[in-house]
Amino acid sequence: MYKVNPYRPGAGLMPTYLAGREEDIQNLEQMFDALTMNIPTQSIIFSGLRGVGKTVLINRLQKIAEDKDIFCRHIEVEERNDFISQIATCAQAFLRKVSTKEKFKNLIQKPLDAIKSLVVSFDPNDNTFSLSLQEKELYKSTNLTQSLTEVFTTIGETAYKSSTPICFFIDEIQYMKPRELGSLIAALHRTNQLGYPVMVVGAGLPKIYKMLSDEKSYSERLFLYKEIGSLNEEQSRNAIVIPASKFGVSFSEGAIEKIISLTKGYPFFIQQMCQVVYKNTDEKEIKSAHVEENTDEFFQTLDIGFFKVRYERCADSDKKFVFAMVKCGELPCAISNIAKTLHKNVSQISTTRAQLINKGIIFPIRYKELDFTVPEFSGFIQRLEEYQQWCQDNANRLP
Repeated sequence: MYKVNPYRPGAGLMPTYLAGREEDIQNLEQMFDALTMNIPTQSIIFSGLRGVGKTVLINRLQKIAEDKDIFCRHIEVEERNDFISQIATCAQAFLRKVSTKEKFKNLIQKPLDAIKSLVVSFDPNDNTFSLSLQEKELYKSTNLTQSLTEVFTTIGETAYKSSTPICFFIDEIQYMKPRELGSLIAALHRTNQLGYPVMVVGAGLPKIYKMLSDEKSYSERLFLYKEIGSLNEEQSRNAIVIPASKFGVSFSEGAIEKIISLTKGYPFFIQQMCQVVYKNTDEKEIKSAHVEENTDEFFQTLDIGFFKVRYERCADSDKKFVFAMVKCGELPCAISNIAKTLHKNVSQISTTRAQLINKGIIFPIRYKELDFTVPEFSGFIQRLEEYQQWCQDNANRLP
């Protein structure tokens, strides 16, 4: 028999109750209000580990912005997906919206030419514009920063004159190529200088702070930075209790404390733990014993999904590096200790370190120290190591 479950673990899936992000939402609502008054507004970057709810938050913010008649587009950057083609498509969609109003049609040509130049120059696989060889040479540019700045400033001017503010929601910023990121920062900076209502709400892993500062020294003034972490005790309690209360189900104090202890307050883990417990419990009050009975299933679900997906992206050398990190005993760990565990010097493992950072598995923290981008990933590695050891010990006994 199907049982409606109020808990929704998933990649960016909106929970039935979004706990602990009220202040962020309120602050952005005020920024959106300023944007609707044609007042240039600082852009904002949310950073945090996997599973803390960055995507959920920016999805909620996009809905709020759309309700305020701000033109919004969501861009998810991928390792193999070109950012330039996505931003060009979004800019074209903005022009289509403006062009539906007769009195603003005269504002379209200038930004359209800028988009043509961007696409023709930096997205050779795009066939949106049917241009002759002579026209292509006319639109050809060799400077990405200049071309993207032209797109941003011209759509910004159109946004200002048509009173149609723009907000781009960009997720997984850490996968942007350095040249693209630098060009985006410069384009947004110039657009803000000219007083146009264009802003970016971005999200990514902790390494994006260094990426942004490495590209442009003024990025710290261009963006507001907000770190998204695990929920505190009260916020965790609300995330656990409120969804089930709508179905007449409560949690005992012991059950709540047990769930918070197991999940460390990470929103995705709370959703996953509560989903498992709620699914397997038929009583109106969920007790500590119910949580304990479902703890193994909770970890198994994480291990075969949330953790394993990331682990399987690792090459053999990456996996050895990851195991060495865990053997250091405490995270974050010094890269010198990892090298020592692998019986190598630091320079010999630098390539593997860079690969793992690029894959979004680890990130640098403090001076020459590393940590996992996935909360509790070390626990998964320890369980995996125990399983592998068990298989070795029992190899002769297995049929």
